[in-house]
Amino acid sequence: MEVRAQFNEAVRNIAARSRDAEQYLLAARRCDSDTGIATHGRRLSVPEPGIECFVYTVDLQGAARAERRNAALHPNNTIVSPGIWMWRPLLGFDDEIVVRFELPEGLQVSVPWERIENLDNAYRLLASPQSGTALSIFGQFDAQIIKAGDASLRVDILRTGLKTDISAITNWIADTANNIVRAYGRFPNPEARIVVVPAGRGRGDSPVRFGRVVRDGGETIELMIDPTQPMQMFYENWTATHEFSHLMLPYLQSEQRWVSEGFAQYYQNVLLARAGRYTQRYAWQKLFDGLERGRDSVPELSPNDAAARDERNSRMKIYWSGAALALLADVELRRRSGGDQTLDSVLGEFQECCLPSRRTWTGVELFTRFDSFLDEPLFMDLYRQHADTAGFPAVRPLLQDLGVIREGNEIQMSDAAELAPVRRAMTGRDASVPDYDSPPRDR
Repeated sequence: MEVRAQFNEAVRNIAARSRDAEQYLLAARRCDSDTGIATHGRRLSVPEPGIECFVYTVDLQGAARAERRNAALHPNNTIVSPGIWMWRPLLGFDDEIVVRFELPEGLQVSVPWERIENLDNAYRLLASPQSGTALSIFGQFDAQIIKAGDASLRVDILRTGLKTDISAITNWIADTANNIVRAYGRFPNPEARIVVVPAGRGRGDSPVRFGRVVRDGGETIELMIDPTQPMQMFYENWTATHEFSHLMLPYLQSEQRWVSEGFAQYYQNVLLARAGRYTQRYAWQKLFDGLERGRDSVPELSPNDAAARDERNSRMKIYWSGAALALLADVELRRRSGGDQTLDSVLGEFQECCLPSRRTWTGVELFTRFDSFLDEPLFMDLYRQHADTAGFPAVRPLLQDLGVIREGNEIQMSDAAELAPVRRAMTGRDASVPDYDSPPRDR
C-alpha cells in the first residue's frame, strides 16, 4: 500500500496505533524530499517545525499474514487494521481526516468511517472512543445494503472456504437490526457497519460463535458465524440482538461497563419476545435465570468494583447488574406514567439528542441525561443506590409483582398479579410481526 498524507498545517506528532506498525512500514519520506523519515516505535521522527505532507509504503500482505483471522478467509479477502497501515496525528474532537482509496480494478474496500457522498471510495475519519481496533477489509466480498427502519446499513459478508447462503444470512441480519427498531422506532446509528465472517463450527452448536461492537472511527458490529447451522437457529440465537442493542447506549468508561452490558442483556430478551422469536414465558425465564446468576456472583463486590476488576468470576455480576437496573427503571416508568413513559421512550429521546456519540461517557453523565427527559428523576437515584453498593438489586419482589412466579427451577406467568399488564406491555409481541413458519422458542 502506498499512502500520501497531506495536512492543512504542519504537524509534529505522527504515529500509528498498533505497536506492530513499525515492522510493516517499508519506507517514509517528505513529499518534497528523497530523505527518509525514521521511526521510533509507533512514532515517526518528524523534525521541527513539523511537516505538511509525507508519503510512505506499507507491506500490507505481510501485515495480513500476521492477522489470525485471515487464516480462515478466501485468498481474495484480506483483513488489516488501520492501526497497522495508517500513520497520522492524533485527532482532536473538531478535526477530521479525509481518506480516499485508489483501488485496482475489481478490488473493494470496507472501513468503518463515514462515507463521503459523490466520491468513489472516499471516507471521513473523525475522533471516536477507540473502544477496540477497527477492521479494514480489502478484496472481493459480498456487500449488501439492508433497511432497518429508515436506516440503510451496510453489511459486508466475507468469503471463506465455507458455503454460505448470502441471501439467507443477509435476511437474518436485517431481521436482527429491525428487532432493535422495535424499541423506539429507529435504528440508533444509520451509518453502522456490520461485518460477518463465516468461520465454521466452534465449541457447542451456537450459530454465532462470536460478536462484538467496535467504536473506532465509527461503529462496527462484527459477527463470526457458522453458516452450516440451520437458519432457524440463527433467528433463535440472542448474540446478534445483544450486540446490536449496545448501539442504543454510547461507549461507557470501563467501570460502568456493567450498565452497557446489562442493558444489552435486558433488551436481547425483551426484543426477541416482541419480535415473536421468544414466547413471553421463555423471555422471562431467560431474564429470571440471568438475574439469579447475577445475584449469586461475587456478592461482596459492587457493580463498579466488579467491572473495574473484570475478573472471570465476576462476569455474571457485570452482565446482569445493569439488566436489573434496566428492569427496575422500565417497570417504574411504566407504573407511574400509566405506560406513557418507558425505558424505550427514554432511549428514543437520548438517541435524538446524543447518538451516535463520538466520545466516552460516564455512568453519571448518562443517567443525568436520562433524568433530563423526565418530570421526576429516577435513573440517578437508582445509580446511587446500586453502582457502588455490594450485593445485587432486589428484583425478586418486583418479579413477583409482575407475575413471574418461580416454581422449582422454572417460572410460571400469573395474569392475576398486580403488574401483569406492565409485564405484557414490556414483552408482548409486536402487532406488526408476521407469523413465522416455525413457532417461537419456548424450551
